[in-house]
Amino acid sequence: MFTKVLIAEDFESSNISVQKALEDLKILNPKYVSYCDDAISRIKMSIRENDPFELLITDLSFEEDHREQIIKNGQQLINAAKKLQPDLKVIVFSVNKKQSITDDLFEKQHINGYVRKAREDVKDLKKAIKAVYNNEKYISYDLKGKEKSAFEFSEYDTLLVSLLAKGILLKHIPDYLKENNIKPSSMSAVEKRLKEIKESLGINSNEQLIAFCKDFGII
Repeated sequence: MFTKVLIAEDFESSNISVQKALEDLKILNPKYVSYCDDAISRIKMSIRENDPFELLITDLSFEEDHREQIIKNGQQLINAAKKLQPDLKVIVFSVNKKQSITDDLFEKQHINGYVRKAREDVKDLKKAIKAVYNNEKYISYDLKGKEKSAFEFSEYDTLLVSLLAKGILLKHIPDYLKENNIKPSSMSAVEKRLKEIKESLGINSNEQLIAFCKDFGII
């Protein structure tokens, strides 16, 4: 199991989940930082001391405060860390659910695991750490389910669902589209597109569609 782990996380509540997961896996003395710049400093120091970190667990978003930072988010941190240590394994621990972001993290930044902050995240983190240690990739189960039913939302699709989510009645959506010079704007076109989206996702109602899009960060 990993013996040298670095955690970059600025919220104490999330840190508790990571701490619990590492304790359960008997990973002792992990290093915790609240700022991305501090994470890079730690990585540089560990390389100089010939005792590099084996695993980085990082959030994607870090809240800005009085302290000026050069590296402001997890994606920038991963890029900088990989330049210093290309073989460093990375698990992202984030609330973000957008598939475009997770896809980029795996395909372009070559992360090893992605765990979503949720109700069962301690259990999920332990599975991820074990998988990554065994040179396997890991992604939270609910995001895997999204991959299986993947549907590419266009800007037009997202707009339609967003209008419904704001409480705009279906019969009024064509008026909104016409006022904003967005096409197609006819009622038949709007109804047809919403039906196609729901059929592709296996969803029966507009209410379920709204809930799905909110759950997966589409709107």
